Parts: sequence; C-alpha cells; structure tokens
Amino acid sequence: MPENEKFYITTPIYYVNARPHLGTSYSTIVTDVIARRKRDRGADVYFLTGTDEHGQKIQRSAANLGITPQLFTDKVSSEFRALWQRLGLTNDDFIRTTEERHKRGVQRFFSLLKDRGFIYKGTYTGQYCVSDEAYVDGPPGTACPDCGRLTETVSEENYYFKLSAFERPLLELYEREPHFIRPETRRNEVLAFVRGGLKDLSISRTSFDWGIPVPGDPKHVIYVWLDALANYITALGWGSDDARDIARFERYWPADVHLIGKEISRFHCVYWPAFLMAADLPLPKSIFAHGWLLFEESKMSKSRGNVVRAETILEVLGSDALRYFLLREVVFGQDGSFSFDALVQRYNADLANGYGNLVSRTLSMIGRYFDGVVPGSSKSGCDKADGDMSNRIEILAERTIAEFNQRFDAFDFSRALETLWILVARVDGFITETAPWKVAASEDPADREKLGGILHTCAEAIRILTALVHPVLPDAATKIWAQLGLGDIAAANLYRITWGGLAAGTRLGELAPVFPRAEKDAIQRMQDIENDNAAQSNSATGAEQAHLSPEHGSTSAPDAGPKTGNLPGSSHAVNTAQIPADSSAAAAEHTSPSLETKHAAVPAMGPANHAATESAKIAIDDFAKVELRVAMIKVAERVPKADKLLRLEVDLGYEQRQILAGIAESYTPEQLIGRKVVIVANLAPRKLRGLESNGMVVAASVEGGKAVLAGFLEEIEIGARLK
Repeated sequence: MPENEKFYITTPIYYVNARPHLGTSYSTIVTDVIARRKRDRGADVYFLTGTDEHGQKIQRSAANLGITPQLFTDKVSSEFRALWQRLGLTNDDFIRTTEERHKRGVQRFFSLLKDRGFIYKGTYTGQYCVSDEAYVDGPPGTACPDCGRLTETVSEENYYFKLSAFERPLLELYEREPHFIRPETRRNEVLAFVRGGLKDLSISRTSFDWGIPVPGDPKHVIYVWLDALANYITALGWGSDDARDIARFERYWPADVHLIGKEISRFHCVYWPAFLMAADLPLPKSIFAHGWLLFEESKMSKSRGNVVRAETILEVLGSDALRYFLLREVVFGQDGSFSFDALVQRYNADLANGYGNLVSRTLSMIGRYFDGVVPGSSKSGCDKADGDMSNRIEILAERTIAEFNQRFDAFDFSRALETLWILVARVDGFITETAPWKVAASEDPADREKLGGILHTCAEAIRILTALVHPVLPDAATKIWAQLGLGDIAAANLYRITWGGLAAGTRLGELAPVFPRAEKDAIQRMQDIENDNAAQSNSATGAEQAHLSPEHGSTSAPDAGPKTGNLPGSSHAVNTAQIPADSSAAAAEHTSPSLETKHAAVPAMGPANHAATESAKIAIDDFAKVELRVAMIKVAERVPKADKLLRLEVDLGYEQRQILAGIAESYTPEQLIGRKVVIVANLAPRKLRGLESNGMVVAASVEGGKAVLAGFLEEIEIGARLK
C-alpha cells in the first residue's frame, strides 16, 4: 500500500442490549489488528466502531427497568467504550446512533431516498422478529428463520423502500465484484437469497417511538437497520454542512472493509448496497463476514449463559495473549472454538516457550558476552556449517516476510502467524545447533567473531519477527523493539522490512521477560473469576433486573433469547438463575434435553430424606433470583415425534413467547388454550427438536403421578410478577 493511501475500516456497531463479551470483542480486536497493520505499512487509516441504540427491544428493556431508553443506552454504551480502551484498541471514532450528528445524517439520508423516488407509504400486516428487528414471511406463530424465536404479528402504517428494484443491480454487482462479499460461503448465501426474489422493505415503524423520527412525519420512526447501517457514512460527516465533515467524508468514503459477523450478512450485503445505489453514493469495496466463537460447542452469547468476559483474560494473561489466540487459533471466516485450556496451551507453547524464550535467550547472551551491544554480522570467522546455517536463516526470513505479507493481506491470519512461528522454531534450533555458550568459552579470536555472527543472526531474525507481529502483539512488540535498542516502534518504518537492518554497535535496552510462563493454576483462576462474576451478577433482584435480549448488528448468537440481567451499568456480566434440580416444579423441557422424558417429582417426606431437604434449603436472596410471572396460553400444539412435548405460545402482556413444556401426557392442547399459568420468565433459552423454548411452565407432580399446572382462584393480570 503506497504511503498515505487512505484505508477506511469498520466494525459492526454493537446493539446495546447487554454489555460486551468475548464474542463481541472478537470483531473489534480483528479490526484493530488490520488497522494497525495498515498503519505500519504507511496508510492513512480511519477505524470506526460504535453502538447501535434504537429499536423496540431497547425501549422494552428500558421500560422493564423503569428508566428512560437514553439512560439505558448511555450505561451500556459506556461499557463498550471502557472495554475497548482497556484492550488498547486504536479506533479513530466511536459512533453512537443516539448522537445528533447521526440523527441529522439519517434523516437527510431518508429524505434523499424519498426525493429520488425510492420510498413510498403503505401498510404492513405480518410477522416481525423483535429480537432481530427483522420482518419475517409467514403466518402468525411463525418462528424467526434466523434466531428461532416466536415472531409477533404487527399491523401498522409504514414507509417502504423499493428493494425489489435492486434485485438485478445487486446480482450484477456480485458478478462484477466477486470479492465484494467474503468469504465465498457468505457470498453464495447472499446470492441464493437475492436470486430467490426481493420484496420491498418496510423502513419505518409506528408502534413504538424509540428511534429517529421520519422527517415531516414524526409519528413514524426510521427502521432500526436503515438507521444503523447509515452510521458508516454519518460518522464521516455525511449529512453535515460543515466543511471539515464534508472533507472527511470525501477523503475516506467508500469503506475499504466492513467487517461483520456472519449473522448480519443479509443486512450489509443486500440492504446496505441497495440503499447506497438508491442514494447514488459509492459502494463499500468489501464486506467480510467472519464466523462465531464457540464455547462448549455452542455459539458464545449472553442468553446461553456461556459467555466469557475479555476482562477475565486480561486480568490473568494480558491483552496480547487474547489477541494472539483469536488470530492464530481461529481460521478467519470460519467458526472457532474457545476454551481456557486451549488459550493457556497456545500461550505457553507459542508465546512463553517460543517467541518469548527466543528473545530472552538471544538478548541475554548479547548482554553476557558483548556487554549489551549488538555484535557485527561478519561470517568470515564461522566454519562452513555455521555459515550455511546462518545463510539459511536469512533466506528463510526473507521468504517468511513475503509469505506473511501475502497471507495477512488476504485475511488468512492463522496461516500468516504460522509462517512466523516456523521462523521462530528454526532460529531456536539454530541456537541449539551452534551452541553459542560453548563458542563463548573459547579464547580464539575466530570463535569470538563466530559468536558475534551467530548472535547477530538471531537478533536480526527477532527484529524481523517483531516488526511483522506488531499488529497482533502490540504491547510485546513495543517492549521487544525497545529491548533490541531500536527505540519506539511506533516511530519505526515497518513498511518495507528487509533483512540487514539491525546495525552492529546498537546498544540493547533494559531486558525483562515479556511472556512469563502461565502457571498451572491459570485456567482455574480464569474459571474462578468467571464463576465469581456469575455469582455476583445473579445477586441482582427486583428493579435491578431487566429483560435483555441478544444483540443484532454484532457477533452474538442469532438463536439466543431474552433473559433477565443486571442493570446495564453493572461491572459484571449476567447469568440467568436456574431452578434447582430437586425442585417440585414439573417444568418445560428447557434446562436439559433429558427432561423430555421425565418430570421432577416432589420427594417423599420421610425421616430418611428430611436431612437432605434441610441441607437443600436456600436463602430468600436465592429464591428472589427466580422471576415468576403470570402468562396466558394463546396457542398449544404437539411437537412432532415428541410424545411428551407441547409447543406453547404464551402472552405475558408485554411480550409473547414460545415455550416447550413436557405436559402432553397430562393435558391436551385444547385444554390449555386461554388458561393462565405461572412461568419462570428469566430462564436462559434452550433449543429442543429445533425449536427454542424461552421460559419454563411451573407444574407440580407426585412421584409416578401426572403434572398439575399451577393456577389461580382469583383473577390475576397477565404479566404480574409472583413474589
């Protein structure tokens, strides 16, 4: 990339339904690595991230907390900004969709599309997924094809965007620009979607008001995805009359890369280019949709309760360890597995025992044998074997530079780092083979020159490695560069790194370990931190709890569902409370697939188990974690190939949910419709038989008997909380 050439890269903006976790950190860390790499190569980089803060989900979450949507979004957005700062991310801007600069730009964008004849007014009656903020084709009761949640039926006046007019232009774009969507699997999915036919898209809502008002028609708010996608241009100043904003937009737009999670490919690869075509604005050059982080073989997401906080890893191993693991372990574009065990193994093998050990061995010997001054590189005193080995290191280093550059620029980060660690291993082997400590024991002047050649070769290889790995390991590379006596790496010219740049006579800086080996208890320490975090989070009760559902516009799981958690300003993540296994509630098949064939029974109260019952007692604070609410069953039907399961749609007053209940042997579907029941409302969702169960119906049974639903003698309002 020529020096000072512009490079504009963006993350998705993260939906503020919950605080950030490792899954949401992944996109931003990778974007930071790319941005740093481009800066190292002389580019004028603009790196954008931010938060998406409008929509029906946010309004409902704030209402459940009894606070304003603005206060709700302020708290969660600040958590994202704080974590990005702690991770040392180098974003140039952080856009919030509640900012005036964004609101102004979105309204102008809407007006431009309308003035150009691509927006018209109509009505919409159909299904809407509140969690994904997406319209869904199908009859009432249709589950969202992306997340599996029950859709809601909406009927309202809307403004429509003529998306159907862009079916052919989009297909021509994908054909003309094969790298517009990456990787190939995502491109094929988008092609199939568009070839299936595009319908006009509703781009306003009237059933809630937490959004940007439509210009001239304030009873409408602009559809959250049109609002959110426009951040990529409003952050640059599009829609402003200020000369500086106009100049910024003209300098950096179009984006070189929109980096997103794969679940939001349709919005970015279909809707966004269609909006831009309609506005006659340049299209982004590339959209890259990466995979998910899997934890225990499931997508990492808040509602599953399987999230890992980035802060936990920072506390034990530091940010470079996390960055390296994500870039080395996960093939970019594919799903990748995360575990504390794999993280520690990779850290010790590659960083502590590999790169870190190589640096320590080499620089310590230069300090010991040459008083901390880099020796000359002459090989005249070396024997043929040592000279040949040194030449081979030089040749391998030059080949490594070329291969690393090619793979990294293709976003093949894992293989790029693999090539660097081949060089690490080879230089480490070179030290073992030449045994410089033995050479140093000789008083022969020729051996002194030979020793200098060996250590200079190793130090030069370390310089090459450090320059290349700097975007991935910025903290460690900065320290090692200074230890090499090269000063501040931020001021170095890393654009055309070649062999031979380490001058003899360079005095080393102060030496110190960079990657101390992780002790055996590192895994347990991280697990304990996560467990403590979960325990503290679950202590929230009453007004501190909020219904939070997974983010759209992020790397969060599309199949995650609503949950109850802390006030967003809390410093801890949230895990949903679970009903004890020995509860007398006969529940929905929700917490474990094994529940599909059994009910939890009330234990017989004899002397033998009285002590067990006493030991199982819980405190009132523990019971307060469980949120019991009144719901009315609106739909009940049997689940195919599951004799004991019923699929229920229940009305909580403020929302509808789908619950799978193991009560088919006790009740027919017809007996249940219109009945009020008690549900556990803050249980983490689970999928069974391909359907998501979002709650638990409370029932009682005696051993060997059928389940009996909990009910009420008096009239009780739907949605009321049981205390």
